[in-house]
Amino acid sequence: MARRIRFIEALREGMRQEMERDPSVFIMGEGVGPHGSAFKQTDGLCAQFGEERLRDTPISELAIAGTAVGAAMMGMRPIADLMWIDFSMLAMDQICNQAAKLRYISNGQVKVPLVYRMSTGKSKSNAAHHSGSFYSWFINTPGLKVVLPSTPNDAKGLIISAIRDDDPVIYLEHKLLFNVRGDVPEEPFAIPLGVAEVKREGTDLTIVATGAMVGFSLTAAEALAKEGISVEVIDPRTLMPYDGATILTSVRKTGNLLCVEEGFRYCGFGSEIIAFVVENAMDSLRRPPRQLTTMHTTIPFSPPMEDYVFPNPERVAAAVRALLKSEA
Repeated sequence: MARRIRFIEALREGMRQEMERDPSVFIMGEGVGPHGSAFKQTDGLCAQFGEERLRDTPISELAIAGTAVGAAMMGMRPIADLMWIDFSMLAMDQICNQAAKLRYISNGQVKVPLVYRMSTGKSKSNAAHHSGSFYSWFINTPGLKVVLPSTPNDAKGLIISAIRDDDPVIYLEHKLLFNVRGDVPEEPFAIPLGVAEVKREGTDLTIVATGAMVGFSLTAAEALAKEGISVEVIDPRTLMPYDGATILTSVRKTGNLLCVEEGFRYCGFGSEIIAFVVENAMDSLRRPPRQLTTMHTTIPFSPPMEDYVFPNPERVAAAVRALLKSEA
């Protein structure tokens, strides 16, 4: 039965149901116990499962990430909370040099079934050290899977799949989405990794959007519909491995592509999608594809400056108009 609950409640419910199902699942990180995490993602779980399975850690992302690798190798399924994606830089050796490589270099003898959870993207004046969208780093690391849900339903279904996966998964939580409400079934369910969803069907142009940009793109698509422009919005949901088939099907129908994301344009996810489409469906493109991304700058603290560097629904709509008016 579906109810309308918040993104953060759906995420918490997915973790709780997996902890009830599988005693090897536990959560570790700074303040995940009685405090309930930085954004209350684990609120109430410590009262149910105890501090053995909601393990507060020292303030060391490197130690959290490395301990999670060891626990996973020994048969546990840790969920390591690194709070902000910006802080993952302190743990990159354990994430990218150890967790991502161990299954391969052991010839499959070692599994590393763990989830690294991190918040990502714009919030409200979180400034340079708390506003990153650095998921392209993880996408570019063989052995890692990268998940970025945009709805409460996807938040629950994808965290369950991430926990059950036998490989390390980077699970990203966009801060602007925590209080967004949506329909979510009460019973446990898994959304397969690597499967995109068409959030809105259209005929004139395809938008591939990630995270909070999915909602922004849907808002822009609704406004553009009043102008007679039909926009299809695709949410990859899993950034690695991504669902290229769904994207190609859409582009072959619409003939136009705009990638909207909060990462940077250079060597980013949008760049990869455009390269993939050009390699596989160039004959279907009526116009050169474009990107709308965060400006290539350190994120400012000033609210007006912060708004200036990030995409928003109005800029998405403007980018669609500009693309469709460009030379075919």
